[in-house]
Amino acid sequence: MTTLPRRDATSHGRFNLEQQRKCAKELLKAARADEPDALARILKHLPPRETPLKLADTQFVIARECGFPSWPNFKSHIESLDASRWQIAQRGDRDMTTLHIRCGSDIEHTLGTAGFEGDFLEFSDPFCIGPLHDLPPEELVRLRARFLAEISGMAEGDALARLRRGYKALEELERYERIVLWFEHDSYDQLILAYLLHRLNADPPRGRVELVAVESVPGVDRFIGIGQLAPDLLAWLWRQRRPVESPLLELGTRAWKALTAENPEALQALVATGTPALPMMGRALARHLQELPAADTGLGLTERLVLEIVRDHGPLSVGKAFSLLMREYEPCPTWAT
Repeated sequence: MTTLPRRDATSHGRFNLEQQRKCAKELLKAARADEPDALARILKHLPPRETPLKLADTQFVIARECGFPSWPNFKSHIESLDASRWQIAQRGDRDMTTLHIRCGSDIEHTLGTAGFEGDFLEFSDPFCIGPLHDLPPEELVRLRARFLAEISGMAEGDALARLRRGYKALEELERYERIVLWFEHDSYDQLILAYLLHRLNADPPRGRVELVAVESVPGVDRFIGIGQLAPDLLAWLWRQRRPVESPLLELGTRAWKALTAENPEALQALVATGTPALPMMGRALARHLQELPAADTGLGLTERLVLEIVRDHGPLSVGKAFSLLMREYEPCPTWAT
């Protein structure tokens, strides 16, 4: 029996067109040999028929298995990835002095591999946990450092030094002609993005500001974060970046003010608007509100999901429980721990 290649559900989003053509030919050969696995795969996407299968049929099945509606759509996406890779190789971000800002270090190496040459700034204060107040940067960083030291066991001075690097860099943006924010859809990312937009709104830099905002990627079943993607996908996302204009800056300020308010009413009102300047932010803020204690149990959503995991799987290590939470249970998964 032929062992046919199957799609990896934790895909990094990169596909090779020749390899996929080969997969379609192998599937057709196996189906013509009446191999059960091949026939089951085909019947999942095509109705039974009397006429012989053609290569176009198995190409359609491969495309559907990879998350695309048709083979031409799949082929067009792969060609777009190839074009993006070529464009970065030819020009990249070298036309302007560029700073890439991300809420972690997960894509720093991948950006370089993809061909980007701009500077990189990690700003990763996890606003989704701990106290938040609308304070001047130095006061805010001290508040946050105390909290992070308490929950991590890190010395407060070390936490403060780590956070200060990111906050200090936000005061040194004037030398860049372009600032690019790389953020996905989860509350970890979106709360940090809200703060950065608020800062940029209060103190606009001289350079242009652009946003790469991602909540799904073609061919990736369960998109968790930009850090899971292959270098070519960063080049592809680069072509989809958008300018950060007044409505988005104002949304950042409104979101930050709501997040730092004494009660959740302002945040609930903001979520109710749908945040049209960036709908994924509204969805992330709604998820953040779900961490408030439920009236009947006193538990936030994450706590309830962890109990479901224990119920379904029994005793687990923290690492395994977190993996299940992100892969199967969490409605808005993130790389953050």
